Amino acid sequence: MNKMRPFAVFAAGVVAAAGLAACGGGESGGSGSGPGYNAGVNEVVNKSDKKGGTLKLADSDDWDSPDPGNTYYAFSQNFARLYGRGLTTAKAAAGKESLEIVPDLATDMGQPSDGGKTWTYKLRTGVKYDDGTTVTSKDVKYAIERSNYTKELQLGPKYFKQYLVDNKPAYKGPYEDKSDEGLKSIETPDDQTIIFHLNEPFQEFDYLVSMSQSIPVPKAKDTGTKYETSIVSSGPYKIDNYTRGKSMSLSRNPNWNQSTDPLRKALPDKIEVQIKQNADDIDQRLLAGSLDMDITGVGVQAGTQPKVLTPEQKPYVDNPIQGFLRFMSLNVNVKPLDNIHCRMAVQYATDKVAAQTAYGGPLAGGDVATTVLPPSVDGYTKFDLYPQKQAEGGGLDQATLAKAKSELQACGKPNGFTSKISARSDRPKEVAMAEAIQQSLAKVGIKVSIVQFPAGDYFNKYVGVPKYVHDHEIGMMIMAWAADWPTGYGFLSQIVHGSAIKPSGGNNLAELNDPKVNKGLDDAISTQDKAARTKMYGEVDKAVMGTAAEVPLIYAKALMYRPKRVTNAGITYYYGGMYDYLNMGVE
Repeated sequence: MNKMRPFAVFAAGVVAAAGLAACGGGESGGSGSGPGYNAGVNEVVNKSDKKGGTLKLADSDDWDSPDPGNTYYAFSQNFARLYGRGLTTAKAAAGKESLEIVPDLATDMGQPSDGGKTWTYKLRTGVKYDDGTTVTSKDVKYAIERSNYTKELQLGPKYFKQYLVDNKPAYKGPYEDKSDEGLKSIETPDDQTIIFHLNEPFQEFDYLVSMSQSIPVPKAKDTGTKYETSIVSSGPYKIDNYTRGKSMSLSRNPNWNQSTDPLRKALPDKIEVQIKQNADDIDQRLLAGSLDMDITGVGVQAGTQPKVLTPEQKPYVDNPIQGFLRFMSLNVNVKPLDNIHCRMAVQYATDKVAAQTAYGGPLAGGDVATTVLPPSVDGYTKFDLYPQKQAEGGGLDQATLAKAKSELQACGKPNGFTSKISARSDRPKEVAMAEAIQQSLAKVGIKVSIVQFPAGDYFNKYVGVPKYVHDHEIGMMIMAWAADWPTGYGFLSQIVHGSAIKPSGGNNLAELNDPKVNKGLDDAISTQDKAARTKMYGEVDKAVMGTAAEVPLIYAKALMYRPKRVTNAGITYYYGGMYDYLNMGVE
């Protein structure tokens, strides 16, 4: 997932190993009275069924959109489960268990047929929206049609559009096609049944429908791009108010019925989210106890890290290996990066240790990365096509810089070139990383200027809009990514497959459309044997790195702080290694 979308995931043994290595099995690490340093990595801590109170969250910027059909940030997918129910969802748990998906709006996992080209789901009965009307399979179908086929909603992925049978080639979504029938490839024979017909086998479809695009939307209540301010709730909370750039407030959905929802506890009476808050101020309010969570789940800022590692605060800290990759995309359609040798020069000249240090070092930043797939995702293979060495006094050694200069010579830019690098303005650690890269590239004559954009609009107005990128000659773009679901396909497809290139809201920032990469992913997802599929994902990773279009920087870690009054706090790896909001409460 993007942008801290979408979702990081851990291979079975990695979670346990990471937790034990990092926390010594959950020891306190200090004299405080909290559950213990890293206690929330492998289990939910401060468990409670107590209802009441207000859960208070804050965001350094804003949503791309809180509309479940028009969003892609991991925190948004995580949080949307409070006001919407998809066909499946991630299990409310921590550690290895958090990687599991379970039925949600559906009574069971999907029933595949025709070799994985047809998937059938049965919906629970008695599920109601906050206005008292009943949720039907037609609402799920409509939600998928609006999110995947309309030109208005471009911020989320388009998996369904890519894989549903194209029996309406000119179909442009329900806003233009006014017929009640919609797509024939999604059948709703009755109000509790939905059947998907795909153009090729898709062996991970249960994961796909865990994304927020399967949260139902009643056609009569859809207001297009304005729906984000009038979302109809199928979950335990309804949105009372969302004012872009300011705040969101939620209260209980009076028509939510616990008997139809075995997953959710619905503990707080109210949930408040303050938007466009200074990142350092968020940290200070967390420590002061006046705020419960940083909703984006990126961890505390550099200046706060020493404060949370004191003996008094350390028992309330988790340091998960998040499963995000922080990386820099090189746009293959922006000169001179349309030349592979210029891209390879950037690969060698980007000092990854400097970037790691700028983001927080090994503890709060993560390990230096050499692959697109993180070690935590099925399909990871250890390799390094562009090896670097550090000089004794720091910085890249002369042999590494010589490789970069040789590639510059090969691309016809022996003296270097100029370009731009982007970062999110409200994320100080990301800006610091861009500055470190800027300095390292300058050593071989590559001069880049830094451009900053707010996180809420980063993808839908700026770096995810090819025309904007081309017009403004932004050749290098920093982002973070976690798997949409816990497989190589769930991690790679939206950032490297050519079909993921969109007019806006895209995540394939490199605009990579390599036939070998595309075919590798397409072949893998249709392969029934899981072991063979997993091996294929590793080969795709090598093919991607062979294009030199993505510069892996760090396999992310973060110092996460959970105030003592927060209950049911546990790290969910399904959503990138942040806290799970589904059953969070307050004392």
